[in-house]
Amino acid sequence: MSLPILTPPAPRPSLTGAPPLPTTRAEMLARGWDAVDIVFVSGDAYVDHPSFANGLLARLLEAAGFRVAVLAQPDWQSCEPWRQFGRPRLFFGVSAGNMDSMINHYTANRKVRNDDAYSPNGEIGRRPDRATLAYCQRSREAFPGVPVVAGGVEASLRRIAHYDYWSDKVRRSIILDSKADLVVFGMGERTILDVARGLAAGKTVKELRDLRGIAYRLGASEPPPTGPGGGAADTIELPTYEAVSTDTLAFCEMTRISHLETNPHNARRLVQRYGRESIVVNPPALPLEQDEMDQVYGLPFTRRPHPSYGAARIPAFEVVETSVQIMRGCFGGCTFCSITAHEGRIIQSRSQESVITEIKLLASQPGFKGTVSDIGGPTANMYQMKCTRPEVEAKCRRLSCVHPTVCKLLGTDHGPLKSLMREARTVEGVKRVLVASGVRMDLARRDPEYLEELAAHHVGGHLKVAPEHTDPEVLNLMKKPSADDYVEFDKAFTAASRRVGKKQYTVPYFIASHPGSGVEEMIDLALFLKRNSYKPDQVQDFIPSPFDIAACMYYTGLDPMTREPVKVTKGLKDRRMQRALLQFFKPENYFEVRRALEQAGRHDLIGSGCDCLIPDRPPKEALDKKRREATRAFTEATSGDHIRGGPAKARDRSEPGKARGGRKQRRPRKSIGYRPERPGT
Repeated sequence: MSLPILTPPAPRPSLTGAPPLPTTRAEMLARGWDAVDIVFVSGDAYVDHPSFANGLLARLLEAAGFRVAVLAQPDWQSCEPWRQFGRPRLFFGVSAGNMDSMINHYTANRKVRNDDAYSPNGEIGRRPDRATLAYCQRSREAFPGVPVVAGGVEASLRRIAHYDYWSDKVRRSIILDSKADLVVFGMGERTILDVARGLAAGKTVKELRDLRGIAYRLGASEPPPTGPGGGAADTIELPTYEAVSTDTLAFCEMTRISHLETNPHNARRLVQRYGRESIVVNPPALPLEQDEMDQVYGLPFTRRPHPSYGAARIPAFEVVETSVQIMRGCFGGCTFCSITAHEGRIIQSRSQESVITEIKLLASQPGFKGTVSDIGGPTANMYQMKCTRPEVEAKCRRLSCVHPTVCKLLGTDHGPLKSLMREARTVEGVKRVLVASGVRMDLARRDPEYLEELAAHHVGGHLKVAPEHTDPEVLNLMKKPSADDYVEFDKAFTAASRRVGKKQYTVPYFIASHPGSGVEEMIDLALFLKRNSYKPDQVQDFIPSPFDIAACMYYTGLDPMTREPVKVTKGLKDRRMQRALLQFFKPENYFEVRRALEQAGRHDLIGSGCDCLIPDRPPKEALDKKRREATRAFTEATSGDHIRGGPAKARDRSEPGKARGGRKQRRPRKSIGYRPERPGT
C-alpha cells in the first residue's frame, strides 16, 4: 500500500467549495499573493470540476500547499499573458486540454469543427493547432530559465514518435518539438506532486528525471539514464526516429514494444534515438490507491466554471455538471481508443462513502433538479474490478483482460457496484441516478441481477453500448467481442425492461472506416442493422489517434502485433460511403449508398426486396440534396477568388501565374491550419 498523496489529508469538501484559483493578476493580488509557485496553462476553459484536468490538478497542488494560478485559453500571439502573474517560483504546467488539440479542431475528414465543447459558448479559435507546442514556446519566452512541464492527453499520446493523421506523416516526439523540460504522461496527480515537491526542495529538473510517469530529452553528450529501473536490463531501445519515419516494419515494432511496456508493475524504461540525441520514457506512474482516489475527488471543488465566464455556456461542463465519476482506467484495451493508453488498464475506484458524499453535496446545491446524470467512468460497470492474483498481474503483459475471452483471473463481481447504486438511489433529494457511461456488455451479461437493476432504476429510456462492428476480422483487430454478444445483450436488456414495465432501448455505437473495414464489410454491417431493425442515430468516423495500435494499422497497413496485412480505407470518397452505409435508411444518403452497392456488385440490395437497403428510385430528399450540392459547387467555381472574397481576375492560360497585361498575379496564401485570423474560419 502506497502512502496517501496528500499529508495531511485533503480538506473535506463543502457545499460552495473553496474560492476558484486566480486567473488574472488582480485575482492573485486579491488573495494577498505577490507571486505564484506554479502557473497552469490550459487550452480548455477553467472549470473547477474533477472532470476537468486543469481544475483537478490545480486543486490538488493547492491542497498540497502551493500557490497556483490558472492561465486558461490565453492569447498565444504574444507571451504577455504569461507574464501577468510574474515569474513562477517553480514551473509552468502546460496542457492542450482534455483532448488532443488536433482532434478538438478537426473532423475525420480534416475539416474545421463548428464548435469547441471546452470553450465558452462553444466558440472556436480560442487555442492554436498543436497547442502544447505554442504554449511551451510562450512559457520559455516569457521567463527564460523557468522549468516547463508539459502534460495532458496531447503530450501523453505523443511522447514517442507517432503517426500524425493531419499532416499524414510520422512526427517526432512532442518532447523535442515542444522543448519542454519534462513531459508527464498518463494521469498526472502523483507525478505532478512529486515534481512540485522536488523543485520546492531545491532539486533541479535533471534531478527529477528518475520519477515514474516522466519523459525527457537526453542530449548527445549526456550519459545513459541511471537510477531505479535504469540498468541495461531494465531499458529497451525503440527503433530510431529515422527508421520509423521511413520503414513501416520499424514503426510496427515501435508500436508493439511501447504497448507491451504499459503495465506500471513491470514496464521498462524506453529510449528512442533522434540523430545524436534521444528521448527517454520512464515506466508509468503507479495507479492511485482507493484512499488516494478519495482524497483527489474529495477536494473542495465549486463544480462550476470560473465566475469570469458569466452566463456563457461551456458545453463540455453541461454534460458532466450533475455527474459523479466513480472510477478510472479501462482493461478493455480497444485498439482505437486512447483511454487505456492514457488512464491505464488497472481500474482505480473510489470508496462507496466518497461517492455518496459527493452525491449528497450535489443534491444540496441550489438548482439541482433531482437527477444525477451519470455515475460511471470510461466504462460504467468496471467499478472495483481487478485481477484476483496480484502476483500474476505484476508480470502480465496482456493488452486486454477481456479479449479474445474474459481472463479467468479477472474479478468481474458487480456486487460493489450494485451496493453503490442502491445507496445512491436513497440519498435525500435525489430522484433518479442514471448510468450514461457506456456499459461493457460481456461483463454485464455475467450478472443478470445487475442488468435487472440497471433496467429498473438507472436508464432513462436509452442505454449506450458500443458493439462497433459486426465483421469478425474487424472486431478482432479492434479487440471487441463478437456481434452475437450485442444481439444477446440487447435481448436481455429489452426483456429486463419489459419485466419492470418499461419500454427502453440500447443505443449502439458503430465505427466507419476502421482498419480492416472495407465497403464489403460495411455492407454486411448495414444488412445486420436492417435485419435487426437498428437505426443508429450517431455514428463515428475512425480517426487515427497518436500512439494507438489502430493508428499504426492505418499508417502501415499492418497489424503491429502479428505483422499481418490489414485492409485500410483512406480516400475521402470511400470514407463517406462507409459512413453513409451505417445510416443507409436516411434519404439524403441514397446516392452514396447506391455508389457503394454498385461498386461492390451488390445490385441485389437495390430494390424492394426484404434485404434491400435502398429502393430503385431515389427519394425526393436525395434529389434535393444533390441539387443543393451542385448549386453550391457551381457558385464556388464561378465566384472567383473566394479565399479573399473578391472577383477573380482573368488569366492568360498561355502564361500560367500571370494576369492579362503581363503583371504577375499574386497567388492565394497557402492554408496554415486552424487559426482565428485564417480567412474562412
